[in-house]
Amino acid sequence: MHVLVVHNRYASAQPSGENKVVDQEVALLRAAGHRVGLFERRSDDIAARSLLGKAALPLLVPWNPAVRTELAARLRTERPDVVHVHNVFPLLSPAVLAACADAGVPAVATLHNYTQVCPPGTLQRDGRPCAECVGSTPLPAVRHGCYRNSRLATVPLAVSLSVNRRRWWSGVERFFCISAAQREVLVRAGMPAERLAVKHNFVPDPGARRVGDGEHLLYLGRLAEAKGVRLLMAAWDEIAAGGGVGVPLVIAGTGPLEREVTAWAAGRDDVRYVGLLDPAECRRAVARSVAVVAPSTWLEAFGLVVVEAMAAGVPTVAAGHGAFVELVEDGVTGLLHRPGDPASLASRIRRIAAEPALGREMGQAARRRYEQGFSPAVGLERLVEGYRTAIAGGRNQSGTESMGGSK
Repeated sequence: MHVLVVHNRYASAQPSGENKVVDQEVALLRAAGHRVGLFERRSDDIAARSLLGKAALPLLVPWNPAVRTELAARLRTERPDVVHVHNVFPLLSPAVLAACADAGVPAVATLHNYTQVCPPGTLQRDGRPCAECVGSTPLPAVRHGCYRNSRLATVPLAVSLSVNRRRWWSGVERFFCISAAQREVLVRAGMPAERLAVKHNFVPDPGARRVGDGEHLLYLGRLAEAKGVRLLMAAWDEIAAGGGVGVPLVIAGTGPLEREVTAWAAGRDDVRYVGLLDPAECRRAVARSVAVVAPSTWLEAFGLVVVEAMAAGVPTVAAGHGAFVELVEDGVTGLLHRPGDPASLASRIRRIAAEPALGREMGQAARRRYEQGFSPAVGLERLVEGYRTAIAGGRNQSGTESMGGSK
């Protein structure tokens, strides 16, 4: 099969689960013998643009005509069987869908978040869940300045969502939702249910598995409000006030709360902030964990770090909402805490640290869950199945259009 992957890569200075998923899927397909091409833009390149180029960028978010022309020409030359769209913000735009239609190549799209129904894609405002724009216009997002706390920055996203809604919903043969929880939200918002398939992300076998009971609790991810970093700090302070749990908390990652986390961790024996780790260091840190903590306050569409922990035979302490509810079986492969509740999070951390036998049992169950649902073999099967469905749908659509034109 010949696949062209379309993706706007996020800035390399920030950890990106989305970039990781794209790279892993490309490697998986190529290892299985499929031909995979890349059509990419990089957010890192924005810094090198002229002042005028940067000023014009918001105008290209809803529609980038140059991308349509370039991609359509490449599709006509290479004739891939299917185009797989990931992120199109901010340099690609939904013009990629018009290019697919121009060249007659079917498209599939992985929905990594909620940007189809929420301009910033988080379904969160002021640290709390928000669905004000779901099934409606995105005007509330502009009014509240939901993207980067800026009304001006939110406008291009809101415009793109409004003017391209029908193009997305009619121009993509198959949407891959990365959890059933995400699919439910999108169907409720009016997206075509028959085109929405659940395809969980897969995780390569890390090679490193936990031996023993672990050395630390681990938070691994973006240091942002939506990821529950402040919630974790509050819970850990409560734990420390009660005498601690005998192992330190390791925080790995970077993001907008980095200064706050650095200041909070400074001078403490029970907390280590280690910054951004490379992939090998991440795998080792996970494999040495008592548990991985995922306290997100937003409704995670998936939660890659949870599955990475499963692959290493490590249980998770996670917020009991969003995709975490289907990834983590409470008391079996990990523990779920009440979302947004530091006392509940603290109690789950205390429990998993105090009961090493339970931790070992849950870690083994987590590994079995990974092998059954999130391994590369399972990921490849579901990915190729989705491509074949889209290709068949595209052929049927072409046939229908041909018959309609001959009448």
